[in-house]
Amino acid sequence: MLLLRRLVRLCCPSTLSGGVMDSRPCVFALTLLALLMQVVVEANSWWSLAMNPLLIPEAYIIGAQPLCSQLVGLSQGQKKLCQLYQDHMQYIGEGAKTGIRECQYQFRHRRWNCSTVDNSSVFGRVMQIGSRETAFTYAISAAGVVNAVSRACREGELSSCGCSRAARPKDLPRDWLWGGCGDNLNYGYRFSKEFVDAREREKTYAKGTYESARLMMNLHNNEAGRRTVSDLAHVSCKCHGVSGSCSMKTCWLQLADFRKVGETLKEKYDSAASMKLNTRGKLVQRDSKFNPPTSNDLVYIEPSPDYCLSNQSTGSLGTVGRLCNKTSEGMDGCELMCCGRGYDQYKAQIVERCHCKFHWCCYVKCKRCTKTVDQFVCK
Repeated sequence: MLLLRRLVRLCCPSTLSGGVMDSRPCVFALTLLALLMQVVVEANSWWSLAMNPLLIPEAYIIGAQPLCSQLVGLSQGQKKLCQLYQDHMQYIGEGAKTGIRECQYQFRHRRWNCSTVDNSSVFGRVMQIGSRETAFTYAISAAGVVNAVSRACREGELSSCGCSRAARPKDLPRDWLWGGCGDNLNYGYRFSKEFVDAREREKTYAKGTYESARLMMNLHNNEAGRRTVSDLAHVSCKCHGVSGSCSMKTCWLQLADFRKVGETLKEKYDSAASMKLNTRGKLVQRDSKFNPPTSNDLVYIEPSPDYCLSNQSTGSLGTVGRLCNKTSEGMDGCELMCCGRGYDQYKAQIVERCHCKFHWCCYVKCKRCTKTVDQFVCK
């Protein structure tokens, strides 16, 4: 950015001093500056709420300093929702953080391991490519917001929602009570859709352009993430009765553990559909031999970049220095993880719990032991 500003000073000195701009080099320099600024703005994301230190309930007091306008990464529509639902922002941040952690867990043995970078884009330039990794990231993030907001409703943390009001399942036995305080999936789903999709819905692009294809891809994967949370929600029950006889049951709607959501979306990642724009400006499957993707499936429009080596233009961090498993033939194995470059072997000392004993009553006491192990690191 500084380099381009200097370029403007060199090419357009009259512009900076209030004179008349009449040189083509000046137009070129200003165009470059505008394009770069657009890329920087587009790189910002609401995902940065996961890293934001302001996300504490006490920071969102009505009449206090307007923090919504200061939060990096929010679009105009998201800032308006922030002003209307300030108590929700903490949980949007928690949802984003949950999504990022789950992404890193699911891809811990892959060349791309969902690494974050130290800026408001969170994942860096790699998200500017419409790859299947980007598809997974959008889906797991949207799912994280559904999960966090739905549970915050149940716990009474939000002023505009409470326990679930979901209808009683038709197959629930008559003598079982439908009540308790379930996760408010309906509210969490609707709020996530409104907040997460706001950035995409504010944009307008000409039909048939790459930008329009990417917009449709993002919205589709956001919805796939939300639907995965909804599809995995289940009825949970608790027994009542004398001495645990379970003569009566109270049941409610409960969200699945988020690890299950991550595993399901990882399976969808592996079977994601490659899409292209048709002549009417709609996304269609690139290979017509396969069944078209449903609203629950992930879609992508570009092949994944090479994650073997660091590449600033694609945002790939490479696998140099990554730990690998010498005995594995999977993606975590040294042959695949290191992309054929070989690996170095090191001795490392790890501290772990050992000699654990149960003491009456009722705790387990362990010692801490140091062990030397072999570690293998990609060249």
